[in-house]
Amino acid sequence: MDCWKKGQSSSWIYPTLILCIYGFFYTMKPLDSFLIPYLTGPDKNLTIDEVTNHVFPVWTYSYLVLLVPVFLITDYMCYKPIIILQGVSFIITWLILMFAQGMIAMQIVEVFYGLVTATEIAYYSYIYSVVSADHYQKATSYCRSITLVASTVGAVLGQLLVSLADLSYFYLSAISLASLSLAFVTSLLLPMPQKSMFFHSISDTPPSSKQGEPKASSTNEQPDGQDDKDSVKSAANPSTSPECHPNTAKPQNHVLRVLVQLFKDMKECYGTKRLLYWSLWWALATAGFYQVLNYVQVLWDHRAPSQSSTVYNGAVEAIATFLSSASSLGVGYVKINWDLSGELALGIFSAVNAGSLFLMHFTANIWACYAGYLVFKACYMLLITIATFQIAINLSMERYALMFGFNNLIALVIQTILTVVVVDARGLGLDIVTQFLIYGSYFAVIAGIFLIRSICTIVSIKCRKKILCISRESGGQKMMEYGSKEHIISGYTTQL
Repeated sequence: MDCWKKGQSSSWIYPTLILCIYGFFYTMKPLDSFLIPYLTGPDKNLTIDEVTNHVFPVWTYSYLVLLVPVFLITDYMCYKPIIILQGVSFIITWLILMFAQGMIAMQIVEVFYGLVTATEIAYYSYIYSVVSADHYQKATSYCRSITLVASTVGAVLGQLLVSLADLSYFYLSAISLASLSLAFVTSLLLPMPQKSMFFHSISDTPPSSKQGEPKASSTNEQPDGQDDKDSVKSAANPSTSPECHPNTAKPQNHVLRVLVQLFKDMKECYGTKRLLYWSLWWALATAGFYQVLNYVQVLWDHRAPSQSSTVYNGAVEAIATFLSSASSLGVGYVKINWDLSGELALGIFSAVNAGSLFLMHFTANIWACYAGYLVFKACYMLLITIATFQIAINLSMERYALMFGFNNLIALVIQTILTVVVVDARGLGLDIVTQFLIYGSYFAVIAGIFLIRSICTIVSIKCRKKILCISRESGGQKMMEYGSKEHIISGYTTQL
């Protein structure tokens, strides 16, 4: 029995399968597509202004405050306890959402949901500490794909139950709670990792360890699916990795050493202009994307009130997820010189996103709003895929986790600023229609930055080519002149 358990834990199939099951159940929530109708309907009786200006901003602030400490705690606790914490937080969030009343209670819901999203890093990091480098690409693909499938299933299920069965939103919430409970039970079955990227890396093996054990420097992993291959290889062999003991006290100088190493790695990652520009787009666009994602249902409810209109939010989300998957997949088959055309693509598709948001602002037709959202989400997923592999290709060191995580942190800071200024009642507290005018203008600025940048890059490349051609031509002409002079001199010498 012990041998079976050991083989089960060390195999890449078992933890990947369990993590995929967990990812499916924690993402498959039929209520997600109908959250605004649920909050503003008879179940909660909140107004659109209360939801937009007082409830939703709390999530952004909570997420920002919790992201960095949760990231460090996740590494120190070796992932699994944080995944379990996420499951518990999800259940608490949904219980309050179902049975509590009032705006204060919904703000508490957003605080717990901020913890849920902050701990999501454990889901995307866990797999790289328990599988070998030979399997991490497949494991990443499965873990990423299952969440898209679950999101689509949840959206379609919710739409069918609302449209065909005329089911109350409360029952959608109950189905979501049941799915989250299954996710929590599944998280308990995950094997405990033997190492982490910073606090429990191989280089942290104590002096009393056996001689001959290999040493390695700290490596990084990240929630977006990238990882240091050396870290993965070492994680796959528990005999060469120190066990994670979260309750064991670590010296303060070790924590300081980890933080100093983080700073040095980050400085090196952002040392090139190309990486800096790709990361700039990542942070700016991701901030705008999540801001739109948070408030688009509010706009839909404004255009077609859920109390008097048929709601198709679930169908729209399902189609948007499918188009996003297709666009992301299609990038892998497009043969383009992204070094030359990548920033131009960022500028063009960011302009398309701006146009989609302007359409959603100016039109009163709910179907036009739906169409604008489909285009917006598909374009963003296309561009974020390009940005992801371009950053990975251009990195001179394998620090994907650190770079992607820091990009997301900057995006969250920008999103928080947008929320404070545009949405929060303590800021401008703009109505939802005006907000989308601001978001469209925001993406127009992003498009302008990268269109100008791409034009300058293309002009610069052409100028360098022209200068190179001129220098070659002038060099050839000088060689010809030099050769003719040699011919004259040699002829004059012969005559003498």
